[in-house]
Formats: sequence, structure tokens, C-alpha cells
Amino acid sequence: MSINPHAGHSPEAQDLAHLPRLVSRYYSEQPDPSDPAQQVAFGTSGHRGSSLKTSFNEWHILATTQAICEYRHREGISGPLFIGMDTHALSEPAFVSALEVLAANGVEVRIDAGCEETGGEPGYTPTPALSHAIIEYNQGRESGLADGIVITPSHNPPVDGGFKYNPPNGGPADTDITKWVQERANALLTARLEGVKRVSYADALAAETTQRFDFMDSYISGLDQIIDMDAIRESGLSFGVDPLGGAGVHYWPRIAKHYSLPLEVISTTVDPTFRFMRLDWDGRIRMDCSSPYAMAGLIENKDRFDVSFACDTDHDRHGIVSRSAGLLNPNHYLAVAIEYLFTHRPQWGDNMAIGKTLVSSSMIDRVAKGLGRQVVEVPVGFKWFVNGLTDGSLGFGGEESAGASFLTKDGSVWSTDKDGIILGLLAAEITAVTGKDPGQRYQALTEQHGAPVYARVDAPADRDQKARLGKLSPDQVTADSLAGHPITRILTEAPGNGASIGGLKVETDAGWFAARPSGTEDVYKIYAESFEGEGHLKQIQEEAKALVDQVLAG
Repeated sequence: MSINPHAGHSPEAQDLAHLPRLVSRYYSEQPDPSDPAQQVAFGTSGHRGSSLKTSFNEWHILATTQAICEYRHREGISGPLFIGMDTHALSEPAFVSALEVLAANGVEVRIDAGCEETGGEPGYTPTPALSHAIIEYNQGRESGLADGIVITPSHNPPVDGGFKYNPPNGGPADTDITKWVQERANALLTARLEGVKRVSYADALAAETTQRFDFMDSYISGLDQIIDMDAIRESGLSFGVDPLGGAGVHYWPRIAKHYSLPLEVISTTVDPTFRFMRLDWDGRIRMDCSSPYAMAGLIENKDRFDVSFACDTDHDRHGIVSRSAGLLNPNHYLAVAIEYLFTHRPQWGDNMAIGKTLVSSSMIDRVAKGLGRQVVEVPVGFKWFVNGLTDGSLGFGGEESAGASFLTKDGSVWSTDKDGIILGLLAAEITAVTGKDPGQRYQALTEQHGAPVYARVDAPADRDQKARLGKLSPDQVTADSLAGHPITRILTEAPGNGASIGGLKVETDAGWFAARPSGTEDVYKIYAESFEGEGHLKQIQEEAKALVDQVLAG
């Protein structure tokens, strides 16, 4: 991975999105449904694209929303649909398009109530706030269930748009749902939107089925059920948060005021060019709160606070900056959060397990073993944690890409989608309660369990090779050692639920690697970790690539 020389620096004028062009292309360009690059395509986090590439345009949203309406009817989902958007430039146009279709289909819709900062217009809704609203509404109901739409491309660059569906469980839709919606949406594109119902935006706003909902109050008023706000308030410490111009930008000042927290909101600026961000590793603007380049501004101010944190644009991911260690690697903070929660939540049951994705750090396994807790290891994707969080069998679910959620103090479900807000506040709680920031807590874990090094690299692979990688069986791997250590386990299915991992994971007592094909590029990804240092990690990576290339060559 080549680092752009401007990474970590403020953008120049030429780095900024041309917003008039971006929005006008949303309305003026029509996708070619015969071109796979211009079709509706649901990945792990919904349909994403850009109007500049004719991959996220008005037709995509009209067709996808109509498909969701038909899916709801097919499944008998008759409660309200909660819909929220983030601060990307394409999110509000997509919100307008979606509402026009939802109203025309007679769907009862709950839109953001707006606030002073938005002049009463529908405001921005973090993904976890929408998930929480769905769960709260459906509590105790067996029929008339609610679901939702989140309009966000997550931390992607300013020119991107995103659109995802959350069913009544409040979490990301599973592949059986997204496959149906995707195929129906593309059929509607092929039919040039024949079959799409639509009214004007003015009529949609005025429709009896369109109702205002205070997402902000619903979410914020319950935060003391999951975070020890008293400890933060009475700590005598100072905390900082940077919303990175995202959907929680108006939430943080209210959280601080509602609970009288010593929390400084560093910026409340909303600017769809995101010109206040630092350039990411490749010289692009990206609101990635786990990137040391994108987070350079907050890192430079780390000594102003006892701990500070940020969230990506839809606030489902977290970035934690400690005074002792700077920006924590997401894997490191997951281990810290797990160790703290399972020793400071006395009402959590003894049988409550820990959920992790198979490409997350083995430090989590070592911490779990020390806690006497079971680890449920699942494929990549937060959707695999939804059922466990819902039924309380998982106290925590987290993935290596800085996304996690956990249960309330009494073991009830809070959010079945990733929640960057509570992970940030948890960092403040940890520091307040223990007197040590998350960086210091992680250092203590390494002294107990070892200090792993972790990295991800990409390697070229064409479509056929990626397909072969996704269908590997363990017996195709003939090696019996990896980087000088005996192989202890070869996985093509996740041990936590038996689901296919769409690739391969090879483990030893000293490290592991996992290889999976990319869903968007002609590459496969190698995740690797070693408990014996950088040199050993490099050896694992080299042997992993050679092993996978040998398998791919047939």
C-alpha cells in the first residue's frame, strides 16, 4: 500500500467534491441496467456508488425503495418504516426520492423531527439511533413491526452515496433479503421504472402516513442504561469528541448537556465537502475514524484531553485517541472494551458470550479465555451478531473495522447495528472508573497475553480466481506449518455458526492469516496477525500469499 505524500494534511481546493455537479448528475444521469457497474448492488452495507459514475442516481433509489415496499408487503411488515440520512451530499437527494416512493405506496414513515440547527427541516440520524428506534418500537410486539432505511455510504469519500435496509430486528439485512431487493430493483431499472409509485416531495411530506419522530431524544434519553454517565460526570477528567461532520453532529452537544458531562465537542461544522478532514492514506478525503491519516487532527490534540474519540459519518464506527498511546488500533480497543465490560457489568449472565469476526485479533480470544467466556467467531459482517445481541446470548459483538455494539447494563438489547457513540462514551467510562485510559489498559493486556502485530494487504485476483478462493475446502491446503509453527486449524466455515467465510483462514499458536476475495475490486485480501513481532508477521504474509496463489493456480 503506497502512502500518498499529502496523507494526514488538509485538502487543497482541487481535492474537494464539486457539489453542484455531484447533485445534478444524481438527477440527470440514468443508469444502464445491462452494465453491472451501474446496477443496484447490495454489499455488506447496502448499495453504494457515486452519481459521477452513474452508480448512485435517482433511478437507483426510486427502484430500490419500490423494491423495499414490495418486500415489506410480501413479508407482512406493516408497522412504521424509520428512515434516516447522514451528511453526505447525495444523502438528502436520496432521502427525498425515497420518501416520494414510500408515501406513494402508503407506507407509514417516521422521519427525523428536525431541530434548531436544521431550522426544523429533517435532520441527520446516526445508524445506531435508527436501529435503537426500531428495537424500541418492536419491543413486545408480534405484528405490525417496524423496519428502517439508513441513507449513508459510511466513511466513504464525499462523492459517494449509500442506501441500506434494516429489517425488524434493527440490524443490517441478511443476504436473502438484499438479494431479493437487489433483483427486484434491477428489474424495475430494466423496465425503466414502470411499476414504481411516486408522489411529489411536498405531497409526501404532507401525507398522513409521514410522521415526525424525535430520534435524538429517543436515543439520548436512554444512554444512561448502557453507559455509567455518573462516573464520567464526576470523574474530574476532560474528554473530547469530534463528530467529523457526521450524522451525530447535533447529538453530541445534547449528550454533554443532558448528562452534564465534561465533554468538549470539538466541531459542529457540517460541510458536505468535508474540507475540515485530513487526507487519508491515498490522498482522498475519507471520514475513517480508524485511520491515523484521517484522524491526524484529533491525534495532534490528544494531550488536551484524558481521552478523546470520533465517529465516522453515520456514527456506526469509532476511533479512540488516548493520551498515553494516541489512536488505538481498532482491534486493540475491542480487546480493552471486552475486558472492561465483562468485569464491570455484574448483571450480565455467566453464560453470555463474546462475538468477533474471524479476521479480528486473537487477542480477543486470549482475553476471553482469561475471563472464562466463550468466543463466537463468525464471518465478516455485523449481521452475524444480530440474533445473539437480540436474545442476550452475546454481550458484545465487534469487528476489526472499528464497529461494535453491546448490551445495556441489565443485559437488554440496545442496538443491533454498530454503534460508534456508545463505544466512544465507553472509553470515557473506562478512563473514569479505572483511572487508566484505553491505551494503558491495552498495554496491561499485552503484558498478560502477549503483544500481537496485525495487518491487511491486498493481492491481485481475477473474477475466476476470486470465485475459486470463495469455494475452497480445507483439504486443498497441503502445508502442515505456517511461518515455522504447526498449523492447528484450517477454516473455510466460521466456527461460531458454521457459515461459509467466503475464503480461508489458517491458524497456529503464534499467529494466523485469513484470505478473502474483495467484493468490489479484482483483489483478494490477506489479513494476518503474529504474536512474535513484525518479522514473523511478514513471514506469515509471504507464506500466505504463496499458499493461496498455489491453490488459485489449481
